Amino acid sequence: MIAQEREAWPTDTPDYPRRLCQRETWINLNGPWRFHIDREGRASHPRQITEWEHQIEVPYAPESELSGIADTGFHSHVWYEREFELERGDGGPVRIHFGAVDYRARVWVNDVLVGEHEGGHTPFSFDIADALVGDVQRVTVWAQDDPQGLDQPRGKQDWKLEPHSIWYPRTTGIWQTVWVEELPRVYLARLELSPHMERWEIGCEAVVVGRDSLPIELRLRLSIGDRVLAEDRYAIVENEVHRRVALSDPGIDDYRNELLWSPKRPVLIDAEIELWIGDRLLDRVRSYTAIRAISLDRGRMLLNGRPYMMRMVLDQGYWPDSLMTPPSEEAIIRDIELVKAAGFNGVRKHQKIEDPRYLYWADKLGLLVWEEMPSAYRFTEESVRRLTREWMEVIERDISHPCIVTWVPFNESWGVPNLPTSREQRDAVQAMYFLTRTLDPSRPVIGNDGWESSATDIVGIHDYDEDPVRFSKRYQSDGTGTARISDLLVNGWPGGRVLTLAEHPHAGQPVMLTEFGGIAHVADGGAEGTWGYSVGTSSYDLMARYQAILEAVHGVGAFAGFCYTQFTDTFQESNGLFTAEREPKFALNAMEVATRGRRLTPTEVQVAPSE
Repeated sequence: MIAQEREAWPTDTPDYPRRLCQRETWINLNGPWRFHIDREGRASHPRQITEWEHQIEVPYAPESELSGIADTGFHSHVWYEREFELERGDGGPVRIHFGAVDYRARVWVNDVLVGEHEGGHTPFSFDIADALVGDVQRVTVWAQDDPQGLDQPRGKQDWKLEPHSIWYPRTTGIWQTVWVEELPRVYLARLELSPHMERWEIGCEAVVVGRDSLPIELRLRLSIGDRVLAEDRYAIVENEVHRRVALSDPGIDDYRNELLWSPKRPVLIDAEIELWIGDRLLDRVRSYTAIRAISLDRGRMLLNGRPYMMRMVLDQGYWPDSLMTPPSEEAIIRDIELVKAAGFNGVRKHQKIEDPRYLYWADKLGLLVWEEMPSAYRFTEESVRRLTREWMEVIERDISHPCIVTWVPFNESWGVPNLPTSREQRDAVQAMYFLTRTLDPSRPVIGNDGWESSATDIVGIHDYDEDPVRFSKRYQSDGTGTARISDLLVNGWPGGRVLTLAEHPHAGQPVMLTEFGGIAHVADGGAEGTWGYSVGTSSYDLMARYQAILEAVHGVGAFAGFCYTQFTDTFQESNGLFTAEREPKFALNAMEVATRGRRLTPTEVQVAPSE
């Protein structure tokens, strides 16, 4: 039984996998597991594994160095196993959680099948209470991931043996934290906290699992430090609570304006949620929320009711030794701090559903995030089913994160390659757009980012023209560029693709340059085997090119935001502003100033890396 230490509640638990719903005690199952690669896919039950030839470090994928395996070949069936200590409790549920397993998973505890899940980027959990035996439990996991399956959402994972162009090594099996928590008979199963800035309210939606003959009460406490903002009690009706908590108007001295969350002032509101029967505490969870609003008006994005220029960088979310899994919490924090130091206020997480710990630190440190669904690369009934199911799980997992300000279900027509000619594919994009708006009406949705726009709240343009003069002429015909962009949206073909489909003309949505740049540079001068849209000959040349193209982008008044490609070098793709090891390729202060729309004089540049 997990020991209860109610008085010791840490403010920040390192590596805790789910900060939006944090309990006091948990068992972390990361670490060494036995590992077997079933190359022919013959085994279907743990007892059929006669030899565990490897030891793997979970949660790192077997393709990564930190896993201890570093096997980047094709292997579609893998097995994991380990023991952990846990006594059977008082009859309540005991749930084993998986942050993400790519792509299909089955889980056994003491050779009892407890459940299975499909979808490589979303969490799942199973109640294992009935499978527990004695004090030591054995968990076994089978993961299946077709390395060449183009109708399953795979993002940037390459289907060829060696990474090529803009695709990277595969991620197979467990790649996020595995943990166990023991729950009471009645517990909080789902919690959503949402801001409603126009009325200074916090929405609370809670789902309770388990039954008791006595009435159950939910108690909610919102606070910042020692200041209590609200403390309410609600009766649980039909196992649910749906309420809005108003933050009282104090009059002339309205402190509530100080609560507004933004990248400059990322104010988080602590939430403590308890379930009670009379004077008996059943369950206790800590979470957080924030007061902030994202809206669109007159061709601009608004943050907390004011026009806000998005300055984003494309972030693939890979690390050299650990692939899609962050190597540590410190590595996450460093990435966010570097993005902000370079002058950006947001990231577009490209083709990846990020680890929840990243989103927690983006909430805490103040970084806006566009969340984008990893693409499948074939359009089939199966790919549509898989994308839809997994995207719904993504939204459910992340809807309460203040940092997320835009949802992007499709990118560059990947998986829907014939949008201009295929009614079915256009319908798929529109269906995902309206589904997303239904599940979360509080955030804008880009149906298909880059080109061939149909149902969308923001028109995103991808344009890798390296010539700033030609770039400026393309998007400007007057002081704002508005007239020229209006014409381009109808008749232009940047990158050889039409920007808007004929049946979905531009209706005043904000226009953003959501991919551009992509200037490759390798510090030692070696470019063989690397890839980029254009090439800088030195760090100074890269700096000059970056300054020039950002100056051109800032000169287009019609752009409501931009996203530069990209944050770091990622394997063979060497068009990062930073190396894969997170070192800036030219002076960081010059990068920051250019990102904000100005360029330094040569004497202002503080430091430039050596060639």
